[in-house]
Amino acid sequence: MTIGVLEVNLVDARGLSKSDFLNKIDPYVLIQYKNQEHKSSIANGQGSNPKWNENFTFRVEYPGADEQPKLVLTIMDHDTFSSDDCIGQTTIYLKELLEQGTENGTAELRPHKRNVVNSSQSYSGEIRVGLTFTPREETETYEKEFGGWKESQW
Repeated sequence: MTIGVLEVNLVDARGLSKSDFLNKIDPYVLIQYKNQEHKSSIANGQGSNPKWNENFTFRVEYPGADEQPKLVLTIMDHDTFSSDDCIGQTTIYLKELLEQGTENGTAELRPHKRNVVNSSQSYSGEIRVGLTFTPREETETYEKEFGGWKESQW
């Protein structure tokens, strides 16, 4: 089993569908890999074409119990006086990227556009995301970088 780091480069989005009829949308992205989740900053006032240029890291084990490892990006509209609205989501399947990274020492998917669909599977815009997977040999390096704790040998 290979343990590594998946880096997600959240770049921007275009043509996001408006969930608020009167106001501009204030989008942010929830990024999930298995039980790990990160939240981007809120692109206040940027409307349907937000820019984030943010990076997030996830701890990945490959191969794992999951036959089809995936990253789910859910785009939300931040609302101040009511609950946030879901604009849509996209799913990125990671098996090929993780296989390449395991074989070659690293694998990268440069940022490119992915369609966003809403709950009725209708097109809701596009999001641009890049991915890099880097296997890690030494668990101590990983623990130092990501705050893991080390189990006693006793």
